[in-house]
Amino acid sequence: MDSIRKILYGILYEGETAVKFVIEHLSKHFEKKEVLKDIDFVFEEGKIYGLLGRNGAGKTTLFNCINRDIRSDGGNLFLETEEGRRELRAEDIGYVLSTPTVPEFLTGREFLKFFIDINEKSVRNPKALDEYFDYMSIAPEDRDKLLKDYSHGMKNKMQMLVNMIAEPNILLLDEPLTSLDVVVAEEMKSLLRSLKQGRITIFSTHLMDLALDLCDEIVLLNRGELEVVEKSSLDSHGFRDKIIAALKEEGYE
Repeated sequence: MDSIRKILYGILYEGETAVKFVIEHLSKHFEKKEVLKDIDFVFEEGKIYGLLGRNGAGKTTLFNCINRDIRSDGGNLFLETEEGRRELRAEDIGYVLSTPTVPEFLTGREFLKFFIDINEKSVRNPKALDEYFDYMSIAPEDRDKLLKDYSHGMKNKMQMLVNMIAEPNILLLDEPLTSLDVVVAEEMKSLLRSLKQGRITIFSTHLMDLALDLCDEIVLLNRGELEVVEKSSLDSHGFRDKIIAALKEEGYE
């Protein structure tokens, strides 16, 4: 229920526009394993960042620390807006999980109407419900079905739709395209590109080709640390080999 509640109440503070998301000295360990090691990083508005790392590298742990689903061992999270720097709030974050989390006892239309109704004061330029469904290419015959009867891809679309309406400052995407069919995956990539202005999008994946296709910046999570890959090297000879070598370094767990 916590994940559903965060989706339903993922609303913005009206008038603020994120410029940068700043991570300072973020750390997390589980027993003797240090997963995140004193991370410092700055994400900028208007870009899709590809968070690239092997399975088990800590990508979901990083997202869960940002979203405060788990407690970090140390560090601070800030949002820099046009009004100045402040601490990150839960309301700043939209989180699309790899396994969609939606209230399956509602129909798609009921869920969308409920979300818009409870966020009435914060939703900017609300549209007719069918306009939203059209935008997400959800067929008319599916709009009044229970969400429990939606496919994985359709549930994923509903997650994306409420985050699109809420307009969070930071959109976290935890491998949401990995299990989708080709058509739905291409639709989702097109949607993400259209939504990137005005927010910070961080897209977690272990698929290099997907990161290169979708993202403006590539960030490696390796040995518990974040390392940006310079844009000038993205198309250079040996780029893929360099990333693979970094992720295979001795001592990686």
